[in-house]
Formats: sequence, structure tokens, C-alpha cells
Amino acid sequence: MPLKKLINQVDQVVTESLAGLGAAFGDLVRIHPTVKAVLRADAPRPKVVLISGGGSGHEPLHGGYVGYGMLDAACPGEVFTSPTPDQMYEAAKTVHGGKGVLFIVKNYTGDVMNFQMAQDMLVSEGIKVESVVIDDDVAVKDSLYTAGRRGVGGTVLAEKIAGAMAELGGSLEEVRDVCAKVNANVRSMGVALTSCTVPAAGKPTFDLPEDQFELGIGIHGEPGRERRPMTQVREMVRTMGEAIVSDLPFQSGDQVLAFVNGMGGTPLMELFIAYKDLKDFLDERGIEISRSLVGNYITSLEMQGFSITLLKLDSQLKALWDYPVHTPALRWGR
Repeated sequence: MPLKKLINQVDQVVTESLAGLGAAFGDLVRIHPTVKAVLRADAPRPKVVLISGGGSGHEPLHGGYVGYGMLDAACPGEVFTSPTPDQMYEAAKTVHGGKGVLFIVKNYTGDVMNFQMAQDMLVSEGIKVESVVIDDDVAVKDSLYTAGRRGVGGTVLAEKIAGAMAELGGSLEEVRDVCAKVNANVRSMGVALTSCTVPAAGKPTFDLPEDQFELGIGIHGEPGRERRPMTQVREMVRTMGEAIVSDLPFQSGDQVLAFVNGMGGTPLMELFIAYKDLKDFLDERGIEISRSLVGNYITSLEMQGFSITLLKLDSQLKALWDYPVHTPALRWGR
């Protein structure tokens, strides 16, 4: 059977996607001429620069978050494959503005190793680099791609909040610390209703019966906690919510940013139903939603499913979240 995807050549998917992103948002981003990297159009700027990256297939993460108030560069690997150290090295050399570099790294073994190698290369040339590893997924401790918890929805929130601190002139240490603060106070969990198909593989990543869902799915299709019979989204939200709230733990009186994220193939209508059920769940526990985000922000190709992320907020994190942002995927206040 022919591969039913909107592509031309399997081996050009990432290259052509980057070219399209650069053409569509040329006022915000440019594509590096020699390595796969999305760069802020007006870089370098005299500020701490933020760089993230990971396997493609999670769009708009990370290239969609390059721009004012978020990332200065994003380095995509092939689909579900870590970027190589030279990508982060070349991107950092291009956008570095003399104030230091912060790497924001999702906790997947290849990402952590390759970002560390790039950091070592840059430090050897006298460039100050710090890293924060995001590991907010409460579903499982270890999986196919990780040692420890996976980095998922909290990555988007960390990039936004740390990006605001950098725009405000924060030092490298201040930007690193607020990014680490987000990671310490954020928890996530996801479910899948279907698999997804990596173009190079040409078939679904895993088999999931029509009458079941995967609780605790990873963004690459990694196994979660268990498979359960299909049920109402209200019950899914309660199961996920209990796992998230009990982990930090979140308590009555807390104010949170509630983030309901689609995995790529879930209609927005259904995500809003999930958000409504999440609000009901949190209201019952005296946890106040102070900020919210609903939509497809960290995906897994065309997978049907969703994730919930909760970030415990204080006055600093609220102000940084509200700070203007102007990227291909997030824009407000400017």
C-alpha cells in the first residue's frame, strides 16, 4: 500500500518541512544554511540565548517556538531521532549574543547525550553554556528512550517562561534557575487512542485495538502504564489527574497553569471537552486554574490522544507566562 501522507520523498520530509516553515514565517525565523536548525530571524541579540531540539514529528515543538519571547534556535533531528551535536553547536555559534547559552533538553537518552557533547564543544571555545533537562512525565520512570522520567508538555512551558526571563535581561544563571523552577513544579501524563506512522517505517508504530486506549503513552509511542478498555474522557481525565496531582503533590489553594495538549490527530472540540472535565476535577480539590493552554503544541505525528500538564504557579511564573511572545506557534501581547 502507498504511504498515505502529504509528503514527496520519505528522506526529504524534515528538510522540506523546514523549508516550508522558513518560507511561511520569514519575518520570525530563518533556516541555517548548513545544518538542520531553525534560527530567530533577528539573531544574534545581546541576551542569553535559548536553544532546544529533539526528533521531528512533534511539531510545533520546537521550531514553532523560535522567536521573540521563547527560543533563539531549535534543532530538529529526523523523525523521532535525536539531533546531532553539530546541529546544536552550529546553531549556538550563529545566534550566540555574548551573554551565554541555555540548552533546554527533554529527558531522552540521545538528546541528553548529544546536547552534552555540543555543550562541551562550546565551552571549550569559551562560550558559557548551561543546561536544564525536562522530566515532567509521571507515567513511567524508565522507557524505551529514557533513563528516568520523560520530558513532555512541561517543555513548552519551560521554553516560554525561560524565554521571557531572557528577554527581560536575566543573567544566564537566572534564566537557568527559572527554567529549573518550572521543571520542579510541573507534571504531565498522556493517553493514546491510536498509534502514529513514522514515514520511514511506513506502518503504525504499535498496534492498539479499537476498544482500548494506552494510559501513559510517550510522545514517540513508547508504552505507558497499561492498556484499558475505552471509556468516557471524563474517566480518563480523572485517572490522569489523580496521577499528576498526587505526584508533586498539588494541594487545595494552589494556583496552576492547566495545559491540555493534543497529540496531533485529536479534534479541538474533544480537547475542550477534556479541559472542561479537568477544570471540574481541579475545582473539586480546591485547585484554581489561573492560566490555561489548549491545543496541539507537542504532538506525535497524527496520533489521536491528549496529555494533561499542570504547572504550580507563583507571582513570578505568572508574570513570565504573561510576557509577550511572537513565534510561529505562540503569539500574544505584542
